[in-house]
Amino acid sequence: MKKILRSLFSPILNFFEKGDEPYACKPLNRKILIFMSTLFLSLAILVAYLSRDNSDSGYLLPVIVFATMAIIGLVVGLLGNDRAVAKIWGSR
Repeated sequence: MKKILRSLFSPILNFFEKGDEPYACKPLNRKILIFMSTLFLSLAILVAYLSRDNSDSGYLLPVIVFATMAIIGLVVGLLGNDRAVAKIWGSR
């Protein structure tokens, strides 16, 4: 199943997994990334839920931004290798 999901999300994973430079990744970084991505996803769902009665479509911008950040974080945190997680954190 993981192989199928990695091939499905390969454009995102290839962007973060490429490179030859050295990196440093602590085991806690992956857990924090997954936790923060879950918070972003919760925030996107909350904003979408609270703004559903609004006729103004301006509320969709934060929903799209937070949902995109959450999806990228969850994909890298759950499916990516240590280099991808280190690249998200900026630790090289």
